[in-house]
Amino acid sequence: MIYTVTLNPSIDYIVEVEDLKLGNLNRMKRDLKLPGGKGINVSRVLDQLGVENTALGFLGGFTGRFIADKLREDSIKSDFVFVADDTRINIKLKHGDETEINGLGPVIRDEEAQQLLDKLSHLQQNDIVILSGSAPPSLGGDFYQKLTRACGQSGAEFVIDTTGKALMNALVHKPLLVKPNHHELAELYGVTINSVEEIITYGRKLLEEGAKHVLISMAGEGALLITEQEVYRATVPSGTVKNSVGAGDSMIAGFVGTLFLTGDPIEAFRAGVASGSATAFSDDLATKEEIERLRPQVQISKL
Repeated sequence: MIYTVTLNPSIDYIVEVEDLKLGNLNRMKRDLKLPGGKGINVSRVLDQLGVENTALGFLGGFTGRFIADKLREDSIKSDFVFVADDTRINIKLKHGDETEINGLGPVIRDEEAQQLLDKLSHLQQNDIVILSGSAPPSLGGDFYQKLTRACGQSGAEFVIDTTGKALMNALVHKPLLVKPNHHELAELYGVTINSVEEIITYGRKLLEEGAKHVLISMAGEGALLITEQEVYRATVPSGTVKNSVGAGDSMIAGFVGTLFLTGDPIEAFRAGVASGSATAFSDDLATKEEIERLRPQVQISKL
């Protein structure tokens, strides 16, 4: 089984305003409410790919019930811990450019946090856990370490998609995959990166520190997959970018889901790039049809 963990889910409230005037009344051209949070996005794309998975994390209040209901409508399995405080709402304001206003998230009490850790105590060796996104401030700075430790104790593989100290601390537990973009990679090591060769150099450092696969997205310049044996580069399909929300999550879903089904990291890489691109070219997350349409356009070469 694949499990996704979203510590700080949200309702993503997408609002489109044609001519935004600050300090004045504005009327929406259209709006959309979606279940959000990086792990939830991964679950939704895995479901499109036909990969069975279960979404875990924390939900609370009327906003949490909205998310639970939407996942149930889409037949996506979930096993959330329900908490006392409301799940947050993130506003994505589209007005030519896109402005994001993200909520802090609920207060997670100690007993609620323990309930999630207890769920991970039942993991098995063939399971994969995908840990994605930020944590509510109330969980403290070491909660991801507790989660990765729980995965390690059970023998389950885990993927971590976060940044900074939480990512670096997870490397000792040997994640199956890490996926920084090239900007995040530079921030991790406190450097300025000016070339693909430098991206590869610092990507290999992540391998040396424990990661089994390193996937680095480079926006329109494609993506890199770095393994212990080889480095591969993928092109991205051509298309009009409509959506910046969830493309990285979709890339993880395509990669991990395909690796889970086939064991082939190269095909997993192709599926990851196709899935990320399919979301970038859509109003919502990637559909199976769009992923399959784009997959043949992804060209992979060994560097």
